[in-house]
Amino acid sequence: MLSGQVVQPLPYSHKTHLAQGLTCNDCHANPDPGDRMTFAPASKCMECHVTIAKDRPAIQKLAEYAKSKEPIPWVRVYSVRADVYWSHRSHLEASLQCEECHGQVAEMDVIAKVKDVTTMQGCMECHRQHHAETGCEFCHEGK
Repeated sequence: MLSGQVVQPLPYSHKTHLAQGLTCNDCHANPDPGDRMTFAPASKCMECHVTIAKDRPAIQKLAEYAKSKEPIPWVRVYSVRADVYWSHRSHLEASLQCEECHGQVAEMDVIAKVKDVTTMQGCMECHRQHHAETGCEFCHEGK
């Protein structure tokens, strides 16, 4: 079941930002051990927003996060159960593109869960399509 949109602490349009030439990697790093992608710090956003749309209330709130060096409390849209081993890095190393799991983010003003990639059924279907391993040990126990 797809959850649709979640309420975020700040409005953010992937559509607008990607149209300006940003890429997923500009804002989402994959630090070790590689299981999660991270969110850019507010200071990264302020590199542009120090001048762009600086009078908008949302950008002023963004500037407050940057000044305080507090992370923006983004709400994760996709997550897997704690008892499942999952790694962004292994999927990126398999040459999967972000859109394969997250949908056409470049067309979204508000990010939403549009693909079933966090359930066992969704994972198994994708692994079969990509001829990837489907044994239980790849996601459960011992990782």
